[in-house]
Amino acid sequence: TTVVSRIYPSAEVLPENLLKFYLHFSAPMSGGHIYEHIHLRNEAGKAVELPFLEIDEELWNPAMTRLTLFIDPGRIKRGVQPLEEIGPALEEGKRFTLAIDRDWQDADGLPMKESFRKMFRVGPPARDPLDVAKWKISPPKPGSLDALVVTFPAPLDHALALRMIRVARDPGEAIGGTASLEDDERRWRFTPAQPWTSGPHQLLVQTTIEDLAGNNVGKSFEVDVFEKVDARLASAMAKIPFEVK
Repeated sequence: TTVVSRIYPSAEVLPENLLKFYLHFSAPMSGGHIYEHIHLRNEAGKAVELPFLEIDEELWNPAMTRLTLFIDPGRIKRGVQPLEEIGPALEEGKRFTLAIDRDWQDADGLPMKESFRKMFRVGPPARDPLDVAKWKISPPKPGSLDALVVTFPAPLDHALALRMIRVARDPGEAIGGTASLEDDERRWRFTPAQPWTSGPHQLLVQTTIEDLAGNNVGKSFEVDVFEKVDARLASAMAKIPFEVK
């Protein structure tokens, strides 16, 4: 009965330099040999040659229900050998399909209920750093449980946007609540656990948050694509003030 329940990004148009997909399953899956069951095909139905970063340590969440699937950075970053010799995995203006085979076994050793296809079109590459000054904040009314809504110019990385954006009262008292993403990851909603109080507030954003191409706040992905991951974990915080009134 296991199926692919969601794939992110959810948009129908993705940048040519897309960095990763998130595959969500309805039940725990089996690990190992995952790349035998995942295919990227062009509009003619032909498999794209080695599009993914195939690593031994598969990037599952602890429950084995979410897999992070990276496009090979060598097929993204300009001036490196794979991109120069093979070309990009995705090409602007063309259509592609991410295909998941039904014979992939779940944690009980059973094949999935059905195969899965995500069809999408490729748009231009996104190479500019994220600019939080372009985010639009729609504040709620004091005394209400209305959602705080933040709209982005372009989609953000689904998992990171849910984890790296917080709300605080000025000068930094965190507010509990529930966050969600809408409109193909272009809009973030935060519903507080307690009614809003009037006065100054802040949106706190870790600068290592990413768009779909891996660009951070103030820094393009291409700058440090091969930098060690642990060197990037020390995150500064961008603070965006807003008023509840």
